[in-house]
Amino acid sequence: MIRKATAVWSGSGKDGTGHLTSVSGVLSSTPYGFRSRFENGAGTNPEELIAAAHAGCFTMALAFQLQGAGFTADELTTEAAVELVPEGEGFKVSSSRLKLNAKVPGIDETKFKELAEKAEKGCPISKVLNAEITLDWSLNKA
Repeated sequence: MIRKATAVWSGSGKDGTGHLTSVSGVLSSTPYGFRSRFENGAGTNPEELIAAAHAGCFTMALAFQLQGAGFTADELTTEAAVELVPEGEGFKVSSSRLKLNAKVPGIDETKFKELAEKAEKGCPISKVLNAEITLDWSLNKA
């Protein structure tokens, strides 16, 4: 499986603008630039997209872990906070902090923790990130 997206940029690093388009059409000339990345300007940025990818990947991986153990979640909500920090003359993604709120009937905390940790380690986006990844979770028993 190969997924593709395209970035187009015009101008300098600080004053230029770009847009992102994915083959699926979810991103369609979606703007990004210095202001949306380093300030609070309109548009998206690569770190926001990594956060969305990590949250989505982990949450789906956990759903599969739960299914394999005989459980079905009523709801899994994951927030990923990706941190971009200075490094030398550039920047690096230093961490992705996952915060999970789960509602899973009939599961105990020990089993849930085991499955959540497996999902975090097994998620393909976790594997691709060369950053510290943390997982903070809460279980709401229905």
